[in-house]
Amino acid sequence: MLIALRDALRRREVYVQGAGRWKNPDEDLPGDFEDNRDVHYAALAKPLDATEFVAGLRKRLDDGLTRLDTALARGTSGGVRIITRQGSPWVSVPKLEKLPEPRNLGALKPEVERRWGTIDLLDILKDTAFITGFTDSFASVASREVLDRATLNRRLLLVLFALGTNMGIRQMAVTGEHGIGEAELRHVRATYVTRENLRAAVTTVVNATLEARDPEWWGEATSTASDSKRFASWDSNLMTEFHARYGGYGVMIYWHVERGRLCVYSQLKSCSSSEVAAMIEGLLRHGTDAGIEANYTDTHGASLVGFAFTELLGFKLLPRLKNIGAIQLYAPGATQAAWPRLEKILKKRPIDWELIARNYDQMVKYATALRLRTAETDQVLRRFTKGGGPKHPVYLALEELGRAVRTIFACDYLADLQLRREIHTGLQVVENWNSANDKIYYGREGVITGDDREHAEVSVLALHLLQSSLVFINTQLLQAVLRDPAWAGKLTEEDRRGLSPLFWSHVNPYGRFRLDMDTRLDLTAA
Repeated sequence: MLIALRDALRRREVYVQGAGRWKNPDEDLPGDFEDNRDVHYAALAKPLDATEFVAGLRKRLDDGLTRLDTALARGTSGGVRIITRQGSPWVSVPKLEKLPEPRNLGALKPEVERRWGTIDLLDILKDTAFITGFTDSFASVASREVLDRATLNRRLLLVLFALGTNMGIRQMAVTGEHGIGEAELRHVRATYVTRENLRAAVTTVVNATLEARDPEWWGEATSTASDSKRFASWDSNLMTEFHARYGGYGVMIYWHVERGRLCVYSQLKSCSSSEVAAMIEGLLRHGTDAGIEANYTDTHGASLVGFAFTELLGFKLLPRLKNIGAIQLYAPGATQAAWPRLEKILKKRPIDWELIARNYDQMVKYATALRLRTAETDQVLRRFTKGGGPKHPVYLALEELGRAVRTIFACDYLADLQLRREIHTGLQVVENWNSANDKIYYGREGVITGDDREHAEVSVLALHLLQSSLVFINTQLLQAVLRDPAWAGKLTEEDRRGLSPLFWSHVNPYGRFRLDMDTRLDLTAA
């Protein structure tokens, strides 16, 4: 009985009167929606008329199925075939062929090291602070400040480095050659380093990187790839859970990384919380100057509800579906004769457009709740998870909308080899970002310490800040090298494709830490 009650509470089927997170789910919705419906619809760029919305979606679905059927007929789908496997229809998608290896890219990193030598990671954080001014984001939580800004900035950098590397404040005080004691550093940590200040500092560095980047080399920041990584954490932390996929206890860090290896958003989550909610949260809350329009993710970050909400919120969800071979497509109407080559994988029943139209206003209302953050994204989506009882009517409509949007995506994915390669390449940037975590977050064997969520989030955001600073400085160094016509002329198309500012062969993250605030890196070294 208690287990059933717990599950119903998690799905928001029951609620606790007067509670916070577990309040009446209807209170999650914006209270002024009825009075300002046209404003909220315009903010989502959605038509007020449900018929118009359905007609546009239906045409996109029809065009997508025609595009896939034509690609299969002409053989332009990159080897995709519909076959029979163990008596059932199966979509055979060939593995992507390896692209040519970059020939000259390997010489860029040694050239950076030749010009600037080995750079201490602490100096990279310091120079980023000098250029971007991210330390101005750290305001005191006390009623008054007594430290002058120069002294505060010096201590802040030491604290942020200690947290971002996970070496800890005590070890920084003992090991560092800076003349600052543990008590002074702990005072700065307690008074100035908060989650809000850290997130503002990260946003400052990300925006400065976007401004400094040359679009010729990095392109425009219009898409991100999102994925999570498990970090071991103390058992005393209430967020610590066992993760079946990774086979260990810990917490998850969910990253949104742009193609230029720039992480625009990070968030701490438990192992059992929804990756779909984390994916939507990052798209809505990154707060940077990046104009994100699309997001690459793996199977765990995509669901029918995820497809539906990203459609309503104006983002393109581009997942790499593990079970793409067993995909089933939905036709816009009862007649399927227009797509003879898709007959085996088309469901017999068409999309229920009436169900979508009937609940269109409510779906937009929930999307508006996510956009305005009248409730936590995870809490809103909990109402639309599988349960034992009858499904919520809006849940049924969201699933139906998700089927239509997923079918459109699947048609594009199967018909276009370049889209498949784009998604695969996009997801590799998250793996590259995760590979740097272990290099930077080396203290205490990479285990997140602390008993509470605040301590863990501060550690993760400090890591995010430190890693973003590395990307910021490396971007400047690479562009300084590439301003030399001799170097720029060497790079082939394959070299440009693999160009990345996330490397650390020239970086020293260890040692006895010296912080000289009077020295600067020459970012234009010839």
